[in-house]
Amino acid sequence: MVTLQSRLTSPEDILKILASKGVISERHCSEISRHYDQLLQKIEKKQGISGNGNSLKPGYPLTVIDVLAFLNLSRADMPDRILDEDTICQIAAESWEIPYRKIDPLKLDLNQVTSSIPMSFAIRHLMLPLTVQNRVLTVAMANPFDHEAINDIARATQMKVDVVFASRSDIIKFINEFYGFRHHISEAETRFGGGMGVDLGNLEQYVRLKSSDELPSNDQHIVNAVNHLFNYAMDQRASDIHIEPKREISLVRMRIDGVLHTIYKLPRNVHPAIVSRIKTLSRMDMSEKRRPQDGRVKTDRAGTEVEIRISTIPVAFGEKIVMRIMDPDVLFQDLEKLGFTPRDLIRFNHFIKMPHGIVLVCGPTGSGKSTTLYSTLRELSSPDINITTIEDPIEMVNEDFNQIAVQPAVGITFSSILRHILRQDPDIIMIGEMRDLDTAQNAIQAALTGHLVLSTIHTNDAPSTVIRLLDLGVPAFLIQATLVGILSQRLVRKICPYCRESFQMDAADLLQLGIVTGKKGSIELFRGKGCDRCRGTGYHGRVAVYEVLAYSEAMKRLTHDPVDLNVLRQEAIAQGMVTLRENAVEKLLQGITTYQEVLRVTWEQA
Repeated sequence: MVTLQSRLTSPEDILKILASKGVISERHCSEISRHYDQLLQKIEKKQGISGNGNSLKPGYPLTVIDVLAFLNLSRADMPDRILDEDTICQIAAESWEIPYRKIDPLKLDLNQVTSSIPMSFAIRHLMLPLTVQNRVLTVAMANPFDHEAINDIARATQMKVDVVFASRSDIIKFINEFYGFRHHISEAETRFGGGMGVDLGNLEQYVRLKSSDELPSNDQHIVNAVNHLFNYAMDQRASDIHIEPKREISLVRMRIDGVLHTIYKLPRNVHPAIVSRIKTLSRMDMSEKRRPQDGRVKTDRAGTEVEIRISTIPVAFGEKIVMRIMDPDVLFQDLEKLGFTPRDLIRFNHFIKMPHGIVLVCGPTGSGKSTTLYSTLRELSSPDINITTIEDPIEMVNEDFNQIAVQPAVGITFSSILRHILRQDPDIIMIGEMRDLDTAQNAIQAALTGHLVLSTIHTNDAPSTVIRLLDLGVPAFLIQATLVGILSQRLVRKICPYCRESFQMDAADLLQLGIVTGKKGSIELFRGKGCDRCRGTGYHGRVAVYEVLAYSEAMKRLTHDPVDLNVLRQEAIAQGMVTLRENAVEKLLQGITTYQEVLRVTWEQA
């Protein structure tokens, strides 16, 4: 039998496997074999580990997989992709006939992982418990040939052990995260003590003599636990973190690609301390527990500033916190990358290049309106343009804009501040939301006096915006005089590029579902099979679908009170507006999304 040393530390076995699969060239194989010792020394020096292999486990040597991953070679069979650690491990596992597992932290149970084997043993043998089912413990190991460790686990747990191969970097990362986080929570729970405390926000009033605020928010274990939540959320590309108090637990959920996932179930008695820590960071009133509060935290992520918007609200069992992560790489994008078709992008660019008028972006909460507006402002920003925004709250602080936060307590509202900023010589004004008649009237006055006004409004589609403005009380003649264009949008999930596959579906079947493709017979569509990178969902990331309506002379003639929405919509389509459903179908036929997403996101246009 080939030894562990020859399989994981000597390059010949792995290189032979990779070459046989066509993912690495013979030239690269020979060069790596010839210079392997020098490469090892170079990596060890760069990582500052002096031959110890890894700072987590002194004495554990670097493997050929580490060396190959460090080189960032392009794959011979797919030059546009890098030969990364996961790919190498997966191919090696297939050759060794050992199951490979890309560890998905969202599918792991914190308590189960950390209670199965001690952290010291996990570190020493670089292994991570994954699941326990029917007395079978599944563990991920960086060294699946370590039979002595496997036997030790079986004896200690009195369970059968199934081994899967996983990348060493994943195992190290999640040992640190899971055991480290569990340690901090356990220590905090120990310091707090057992039982429920007096929680004035808990409507059920479970009572213990000690106060629920015994555990200080500056306790190091709570500090580390909160830091872990922030880092973990950004690692997983989460847009929101929910911390929800329940009767016996505190539930941590994260929204990823628009879908909420349960991440942790924490002891209920550490919830007040976690809330206090987050409120301290965001400079909220620590003593106020019965009123909603808003705050924000700015942090650093890989050299990029990230803002986290924080909201608290009292619920049945205490204070619930929702944190929205505002990543500038997501919020500020090139307009071409947002999902516009070439025709719609030309139309939208025409709107925003107008010297004055109102451009409205509509859609429900979470449809990407802020990303569209901020990306538009960055497109328009220049040293000779004065951009002023009024927001509730400010989504992302950017020094290129003059940003004003709405503060009703001191008289700063959308409508009141609009009157003042017109004296500030603005060229472009962005209003966070047009929600009442006062705001709409002041926006119209700004547009009439030579300013370009951008804002959002909550309507289901672009033509409905005209009706909404009339409903707010805006006279039809003022809408006709100022409105330039309307943009409606939604977000659809994109097919995962790593497990994308094609399949055939009859156009008649799609038509029965309400999806009109304009084609006949069999159509080639795409879907994600589900892989480790997309956590088995088949989706990775999101893209916008748009409905761009130019407010033309014909539309102006139809704007009167009352107005027929169907007549407005028919006129908009007649003048070339592509509906949300039609735009989503285009992305379906291009292989960007699935028909399930088209139906989910544009159901109201069925």
